[in-house]
Amino acid sequence: MALARKKILAHLKKNRLASARELARALKMSAPNVRHHLSVLCADGRVELIAVQRRTERGRPEKKYALSENSVGDNLSALTQALFVVAGPKLKMEALAGQLMNAEAFANLTLQKRLALLIEKLNEMNYQARWEAGMAGPRLIFGHCPYAKVLQGHPNLCQMDALILRRALGREILQIERREAEPYGACPFVFQVA
Repeated sequence: MALARKKILAHLKKNRLASARELARALKMSAPNVRHHLSVLCADGRVELIAVQRRTERGRPEKKYALSENSVGDNLSALTQALFVVAGPKLKMEALAGQLMNAEAFANLTLQKRLALLIEKLNEMNYQARWEAGMAGPRLIFGHCPYAKVLQGHPNLCQMDALILRRALGREILQIERREAEPYGACPFVFQVA
């Protein structure tokens, strides 16, 4: 990453909100250079445009930028870890799957419509899911594991994923592989079509 972008991110982390003009002044850079780096940072999701303010003087309206939610981070993995430890063996994966995926939304739908709805719902939960036809039946592929940060200590989350799929599709699910080498792992599933 360019040194200028690192400086912009550090400034936004410290000051939370700034315009290109403010960043240029604080970092001793030209405004066009700062705007270029801000557009790159916005495009890759590290920075976001927060507000556009009218300036009292003549010229362009002033845009304010801040770190995106993804860049700021959260404490959800630590909270999840703590909840798993506190719940221990009492935690019922079936109940957890039921909270995450409402099976009633899938009732009376054809298999193809169930698949389409399931993929939509999974992608709302950041799985980057898709399905493809296979000789043994449709194959579901997760391009991203939204639980990757806590999965190592709690592999039963893969069981929860299988339960979510079973509830939505009304079919038995078999996880056929999990590729650790890819970022966040990609977790294909195969299910039998009755």
